[in-house]
Amino acid sequence: MSDQRQRIKVLSAGIFSLILVMGVARFSYTPLLPLMQQQAGLGVAEAGWLAAINYAGYLCGAIVASLISDLVLKDKLYRIGLVVAILSTAMMGLSTDTTVWAVSRFIAGLSSAAGMLLGTGLILNWLIRHNHRSELGIHFAGIGLGIAGCAIAVALMNQWLDWREQWFAFTVIGCLLLYPALRWLPPPDRSGLTTTGQKLVDKPPSPLFMRLFMAAYFCAGVGYVVSATFIVAIVDQLPGLSGQGTLVFMAIGIAGTPSCFNWDLIARRTGDLNALILAAVLQIVGILLPVVVGGLVATVFGALLFGGTFIGMVSLVLTMAGRYYPTRPAKMMGKMTLSYGVAQIIGPAVTGWLATHLGSYNGGLYMAAAVMVVGTVLLLMLKVVEKRDAAAALDLARCAQT
Repeated sequence: MSDQRQRIKVLSAGIFSLILVMGVARFSYTPLLPLMQQQAGLGVAEAGWLAAINYAGYLCGAIVASLISDLVLKDKLYRIGLVVAILSTAMMGLSTDTTVWAVSRFIAGLSSAAGMLLGTGLILNWLIRHNHRSELGIHFAGIGLGIAGCAIAVALMNQWLDWREQWFAFTVIGCLLLYPALRWLPPPDRSGLTTTGQKLVDKPPSPLFMRLFMAAYFCAGVGYVVSATFIVAIVDQLPGLSGQGTLVFMAIGIAGTPSCFNWDLIARRTGDLNALILAAVLQIVGILLPVVVGGLVATVFGALLFGGTFIGMVSLVLTMAGRYYPTRPAKMMGKMTLSYGVAQIIGPAVTGWLATHLGSYNGGLYMAAAVMVVGTVLLLMLKVVEKRDAAAALDLARCAQT
C-alpha cells in the first residue's frame, strides 16, 4: 500500500472514531435533550448534572491519558474505549432512572477521552513518524461531522421514533462506525525514529508557558461547553425560535467540519497563538449573538461562528502539544485536557443552576463569553512569554557555542 493511501486510511480511522465517541456517544445527547425533557421527565437541573457527569468521565480519561507513556497500552485502551462508547449509548435507552443515565454519561466521557486523546495522540505519532505534516485539521473534521450527523439524524428520527428508540438507533450507527475506526489504524511503532531515520526529540515549553496555556484552555472549555451542551434547549426557548434548536445545532456541526483544516491554514500564515486569539474573539461573538441580537439569522450566524472556531481551537492546542512532545503526544494532550475537562464539569452545572433560578439559559451564555474574554487576555500574555522563552533559548545556545 502506498504511503499516501495509508495516510488516508489512518486519518479516516480517526474521523470515524471521533464521529463515534464525540458524535454518537457524546453529542447525540444535545439534540435529544428537549425530547427527553418532554417524554422522559428529565428536569433542567438534572440535564445540567448529566452533562457535568459526562465531562467528569472525560476528565478521568484525561488523567489516565496524561499518566500513560506506553504506546501499546494507549492503543489497547483506545480500542476498548470505542466499544464502551457503543455500550454507553445503548444504556441511555434501557432505563428512565437518572442514576443509570449518570453512569452512561460517565463512561461515555471515558470513551470520549479515549478517542479524543489516545486516538489523536496515536494518529499524530503515526503522522510524525511517517514524515507527514503534524497537523490534525482533517482528523478533527470527525467532531463536526459527528455534531451535524447527530442533528440531522434526530431531525429525521423525530418524525417516527421516540426518545428511547432514537438512542437504540444511535447504538446501531455506532456499531457501523466501529469497524473502520478499529481496522484502519495500524498498531503503534515504539521505535524512537521516523521512517527516514530521524530521531524524535521532545521540546517542552517553559513551566510559566504551560501554566498560562492551561489556564487559557480552561477558559476555552467554559466557552465551549455551555453552547455545545445546551444550544438546542437555549434556541428553543428564545422568542420566535421554538423548534429551531436542532437546525442551529446542525449549523454548528456543518461549520465545524472544515474548520480545523481552515485553522491549520490560518496558523501556517499567522502562527499558532495568533490563530488561537483570532478564534477566541470570533467565538465570543458567536456565543453572544443569540441573546444580544436575537432572531433566527443572527442565531444561525452565531452558531456558524461558534462551530467554526471551537473545534479549531481544540485542534490547534492538541497539535501544539504534539509538536512539543512528538514521542508521547497524548501525555501533554492529557494535561491540557485536564484544565479543559474541569471547565466542562463546572460549566454545565453552573449553567443548569443559573437556568433554574433565572428561568432561562441566557445567564450561562453571558458567563461563557466573559470567561472567554479572560482566556483571550491569557493568550495575549502567552505571546509575550513565548518571545521571552525564545530569546532565553537563543542566549543559551550562543553561550554553549562559546
